[in-house]
Amino acid sequence: MELFPLDAHLFLGFLFALLRISVILFLLPFFGGQGLPAPAKAALCLVLTVALWPRLTNYGGELPAHPFSLALILLGEVLLGLILGLVVRLIFAAIQTGGQIIGFQMGFTMVNAIDPESGTSEAITAHFLYMTAALVFLAMNGHLVLLSGVIRSFDLIPPGRLLVSEALSQNILQLSAGIFVTAIQIAAPVLAALLLVDLALALVSRASPQMNVLVMGFPIKTAVGFAFLVLLLELMALAMDAFVTDLPQTMSRMLGMMR
Repeated sequence: MELFPLDAHLFLGFLFALLRISVILFLLPFFGGQGLPAPAKAALCLVLTVALWPRLTNYGGELPAHPFSLALILLGEVLLGLILGLVVRLIFAAIQTGGQIIGFQMGFTMVNAIDPESGTSEAITAHFLYMTAALVFLAMNGHLVLLSGVIRSFDLIPPGRLLVSEALSQNILQLSAGIFVTAIQIAAPVLAALLLVDLALALVSRASPQMNVLVMGFPIKTAVGFAFLVLLLELMALAMDAFVTDLPQTMSRMLGMMR
């Protein structure tokens, strides 16, 4: 009599679900950073997998028995998790890039903070916008939309059914190129205001050469930059709202290209 019977098919199904969910969670900006301990992230992945696994179709019985084929399926699960996580990560990368541009124009290149995700140094404005975007994403239940997309991915793309097509590669490249467009759109109001400040300081220095424009310019640009940065939060919240609203359609389109 077996005290702890183990069904290999059920175990493989659980393993594939755990792998796909873990890769997506570890790519998210607010879960995958270095600020959250690794045991806590592992426990979260296990809890989510146990909670979602009963709702998923068990594909363990349909899997090949050869170890090489199983390794390819595991690699496909990792790739699918990377693609789904990348869809969410791109908007945060665009916001961080826009904050980096704003910090450079405001003169904050020497006032840096440690990025909790990568551990690298970045402008304080980029870190501020990143944290604000993460809070807005969670407040708008973006993480729940993402989890529903993960559940839908098991119905559309069972383990071993991933197909990397040319359309998928082109779509990923287009989304990646949109990082710079979104970054400029986010930073545009602050950049325009700082450009007008630079123009005004240039006219002042032209009219009164004895004034030290460099000493006057830094506090003025800092004050104007912060004033427009506050106004920028409303625009960023609207952009994040539109992103969360379109996230189900975006994930469905990506999943359709991988079927």
